[in-house]
Amino acid sequence: MARVTLIEEKDHPELTEAIAKIKGARGGRLINIYRLMLHSPALADAWFDLNQAVRYGTEIDGQSRELAVIRVAILNDVEYVQHAHGPAYALKEGLTPEQVTAVANWQPSKLFSDQQRALLAYTDAMTREIEVPDTVFNALRKHFDERQTVELTMLIGAYNMLTRFLKALKVDPEP
Repeated sequence: MARVTLIEEKDHPELTEAIAKIKGARGGRLINIYRLMLHSPALADAWFDLNQAVRYGTEIDGQSRELAVIRVAILNDVEYVQHAHGPAYALKEGLTPEQVTAVANWQPSKLFSDQQRALLAYTDAMTREIEVPDTVFNALRKHFDERQTVELTMLIGAYNMLTRFLKALKVDPEP
């Protein structure tokens, strides 16, 4: 159960415009992340715009995006993001159920390409150590250009922020 109450749409008519924007991009749903963030409408709006940009306004392919997001969620032990991205978004982007399961222990797995392995190693370094070794960075750069590298770094950083936010406030996954 969340440590902060979740905003109920019917109780906050002053948030109608913000809620409509969020629901418009979320299949008509006001998900728990935003029901929590809407305690601070400016932050909810800023997160919404950042999240839309790092997920959909980049040159990163969908499989790479979802691998990074799921890996951050696993490393930070945040079920909310694992639950949302594993079965839904990752499979829509073409990852197999076996790959989604293997992300938790990707190193010995043979299910990932060299590009995916470089991305997972980069995600691990950014999330666990923060300092990325040159060997890990150079391996990533063999597969991603400068723009994509910046975009992946922003994505991984944004999901580290989100997962830590969700973990601290104990936000439950959607039913």
